[in-house]
Amino acid sequence: MSELDNTAASLFVVATPIGNLGDMTARAIEVLRTVDLIAAEDTRHSARLMQHFAITTRMTSYHDFSDDARVDSLLANLQAGQSIALISDAGTPLISDPGYRLVQRAREAGLKVVPIPGVCALTAALSAAGVPSDRFIFEGFPAAKRSGRQKHFAALVEETRTIIFYESPHRILESLADMREVFGAQRQAVICRELTKTFETIHLDTLEALEVWIREDANRQRGEFVVLLKGAPPSEGEAIDAETLRLLEILLETMSVKQAAALAARISGVKKNLLYERALQLSSPKE
Repeated sequence: MSELDNTAASLFVVATPIGNLGDMTARAIEVLRTVDLIAAEDTRHSARLMQHFAITTRMTSYHDFSDDARVDSLLANLQAGQSIALISDAGTPLISDPGYRLVQRAREAGLKVVPIPGVCALTAALSAAGVPSDRFIFEGFPAAKRSGRQKHFAALVEETRTIIFYESPHRILESLADMREVFGAQRQAVICRELTKTFETIHLDTLEALEVWIREDANRQRGEFVVLLKGAPPSEGEAIDAETLRLLEILLETMSVKQAAALAARISGVKKNLLYERALQLSSPKE
């Protein structure tokens, strides 16, 4: 029986390979061959995948910058009884990829949404990294600007679960430097790059050592990255008392966030990372 025999007017969310075409599932190929339309993040990019698997289904573009009219058009196709497959450039759609609005609107309209699971860089990295995987959080791509990245990281300093980020080749060095500064040089992390591809690399070390390792070879700075950061040790209930908080506020009047946190930690004995996170919050512009 075909996947589509009883699922007309369905939106299929289809995972595609992140590198190795051998990871394409038979079910995904069947769906892409038999739906009425494929909504692709980049039709030119996906054309190579379709050609490889002899898939001739018509494609249309759907991405983060698609306007409401495109979503309305796709919903109209579904409501008219057509079936649509949603794919991203690589991996599972909606995992730091477009698709959320379309899936949300389809479900609100009472239309059937069918997951066709497969490769995801997030789970591929976690399965081979050797860091705790029983509890983890996915934070997507850090902010492009340094100030935004550092605030993002500071909010996670006390997080005890494994923290997972995606990062691009042109920002990996800056992100690692900010992670080292915020989380501490000795926090352990894993860099996964070019997963499932020829030059796949999975490297575990401290943030300080990882930054050196990736800087010393330009080839290590290429490709798409997943960075997995070991969580902080469980807190023993340490908190910032009122006196230390007042000290931090006074120091922030004349010092940078980093300097104020470091000095307040020396005076009070409270962990510097905890004070750094609070100092960032105190110094953030009020809405």
